[in-house]
Amino acid sequence: MGKIIFYEDRNFQGRSYDCMSDCSDISSYLSRVGSIRVESGCFMVYERNSYMGNQFFLRRGEYHDMQRMMSMGMIFDTIRSCRMIPPYRGSYRMRIYERDNFGGQMHEVMDDCDNIMERYRMSDWQSCHVMDGHWLFYEQPHYRGRMWYFRPGEYRSFRDMGYSNMRFMSMRRITDMC
Repeated sequence: MGKIIFYEDRNFQGRSYDCMSDCSDISSYLSRVGSIRVESGCFMVYERNSYMGNQFFLRRGEYHDMQRMMSMGMIFDTIRSCRMIPPYRGSYRMRIYERDNFGGQMHEVMDDCDNIMERYRMSDWQSCHVMDGHWLFYEQPHYRGRMWYFRPGEYRSFRDMGYSNMRFMSMRRITDMC
């Protein structure tokens, strides 16, 4: 499976916390996160406890300091929880819907899409059903801006999930050997 190590200080210094599964409250182990080493697998790290707030995808590698991570696109400076992305080698399939509760126009998606508006002529979508695979959704075209992790399941209303002012404009499959 996966293993991620959080360190309180930059350059893998200070106290550390080894994690090999989901952790809803890293602050119960460390006062802050200054650097991260992902030894195996892929993880989403979250700005707040219980997998809330802004998210950022991490694959195997060394992340020496939070300032460097912010230059890579992470838009927050605090990590409070993490979720392991399980290994997946199957097909990828989801349906996106124009309205809540799977209403309105629907498109079936099986591969990455760098611009939802151009490909599907949808300026917005409010629900989705992820049937297969693990996906990252982005707020801007070409996989830019804030990102969100979606695993298999039904997502009936992005608004009810707290994404009422959010528009997902691109999406990609997590195909890394997590």
